[in-house]
Amino acid sequence: MLSKEKIQNYLANRFATPLRILNVRELGLESKSKPEEEHEIKGFGYGKPYLVEFETGEGELKEVVISSMKGNGFGHDHLSDRAQILIWQHHAFNKLPKHVNSLDVGYFTKDGRMESASDAEEYFIVCDKVEGEEYVKDLDRLKAGGELRKEDKERVSALASYLADIHVVKKDDARLYVRRMRELVGHSECIFGLTDSYPPGSEFITSEELADIEKKSIDWRWKLKERAKRLCMVHGDFHPWNVMFREGTDFTVLDRSRGEWGEAADDVSSMTINYLFFGLLKTEGNEIDRGFKKLYDLFFDVYLEKTGDYELLEVIQPFYAFRGLVVASPVWYPGISLDTRMKLFNFIRNVLETDEFDYKGVNKYFER
Repeated sequence: MLSKEKIQNYLANRFATPLRILNVRELGLESKSKPEEEHEIKGFGYGKPYLVEFETGEGELKEVVISSMKGNGFGHDHLSDRAQILIWQHHAFNKLPKHVNSLDVGYFTKDGRMESASDAEEYFIVCDKVEGEEYVKDLDRLKAGGELRKEDKERVSALASYLADIHVVKKDDARLYVRRMRELVGHSECIFGLTDSYPPGSEFITSEELADIEKKSIDWRWKLKERAKRLCMVHGDFHPWNVMFREGTDFTVLDRSRGEWGEAADDVSSMTINYLFFGLLKTEGNEIDRGFKKLYDLFFDVYLEKTGDYELLEVIQPFYAFRGLVVASPVWYPGISLDTRMKLFNFIRNVLETDEFDYKGVNKYFER
């Protein structure tokens, strides 16, 4: 619970002077007198602006407004959304003529204290050190001609089972599912951001063809909006560089992205596109290598058996388009052959045209 004492401590630190709180009330409401000994601000709620009147040690009277945000949709669902907006406002308000000044930006701690974040230049995160090797090393070994081992299959089964376990956790929030489908298409890290990153005049894709991929992706967004019951716990960027294996099937995942909840197809496509991609790299743009195709089929077989989620095959198409745009990108993968890029764009176009994805017959999607 926010208290006058905590507001007073924060403001005294912010203005570097002793002070006394005279009144705290919701902005727009008439001031109500309260007994001096009442310390809790009854009815305090996030998203409401509060007028704080105080007197400094030098007898100067001041007024400030303390505001926060509600997580009420419109891109405000996550704590990080609201932090992003408030931090931006603090830096932007004071650069516009005649705009009200921002004095500080900060956060509420779990025990109700108020802490300043206004001196921040950039942000960082500190995590545990994880032992092991990136899963991509397994794929590199196979691409270089290494033998398909029992452990390779066991690891694929472990990864598919892991996704099956986290995806079983559902969330009833249609608005959030719609947001995630909107982000799949329009987020700067997703389809629109990727199409914008392709240089003009590419040998393997034209601007008109990229625009067509965007249009088909929008059509898919409208189809998927009706599938909100599929909202589940996700990783969000489940690819071979974000999985660290130790002995056998013991692994840790890294760098969860773009939210706690989403569409299971996002995680499945993120990992499985790499079996196809490395399978093409091994054959230099010809049919998917048989060893990688076995791993691809095994991943789907295990996942579908554990989840029974065959509806996945009706929704995975735009997610494969997103991941296809990643692996076909000259920004992320500058050294791959023209034939491989052409095959990947065949895949993107073809999956966007299919109503039910046929993972067993995936090779056909790479043909023009």
